[in-house]
Amino acid sequence: MAKKKSIKKEDILTMYMDYVLEHNEDPKSVYKFAKDNNFDEALFYSSYASFEAIRTSVFTEFFVNTLELLHKSEEFHDFDTRNKLLSFYFTFFEILTANRSYVTYALDANKLQSLKLLKGLRKHFISFIHSLDIDKLDFKQERIEKIQDKAIGESAWAQLLFTMKFWLEDTSASFEKTDVFIEKAVNASFEILNIAPIKSVIDLGKFLFKEKMKTDI
Repeated sequence: MAKKKSIKKEDILTMYMDYVLEHNEDPKSVYKFAKDNNFDEALFYSSYASFEAIRTSVFTEFFVNTLELLHKSEEFHDFDTRNKLLSFYFTFFEILTANRSYVTYALDANKLQSLKLLKGLRKHFISFIHSLDIDKLDFKQERIEKIQDKAIGESAWAQLLFTMKFWLEDTSASFEKTDVFIEKAVNASFEILNIAPIKSVIDLGKFLFKEKMKTDI
């Protein structure tokens, strides 16, 4: 059989995932992996530098696929911030569920390196959170606003990690408990981030300060 003249990056990723699930280890070599899948070794290196590069890109690819699906939906662009985040969670966990065997294998087999495996996902997810333009307090000080942005990004990332842990331990049919958890967690986080009452207090404080200044003159 003639070797494939070209191969998609996602096909190499799928072949790799299938292999490790069947053998519980990485392929012995890129040469053998390419030969067994009927393509030239050079085609592998045009997409990935090593098997480790594949491992560290898997969760990033799940994220990219999630956003691609979301952006194909006309409704998504009209959603408010809360529903955009909910849509991301539900879509992302659908993709995780479709690849649950690999996700479980990867995180169980590489517990000491799990943060490294999720490094790309973390970067992209926090960038996505910032793109949602979540309502924040306007301190009019760049340094404080950067700290506020970082706090929001890190807390959102921690929530995603906790949700992934919940999903991995979920034994309910169709992971229904995870769906409930996602909705409650996202709603709770937005209640915490609801700054309208705080803004009202600050506005009241400013008003009282101005009034006091007038009476003292």
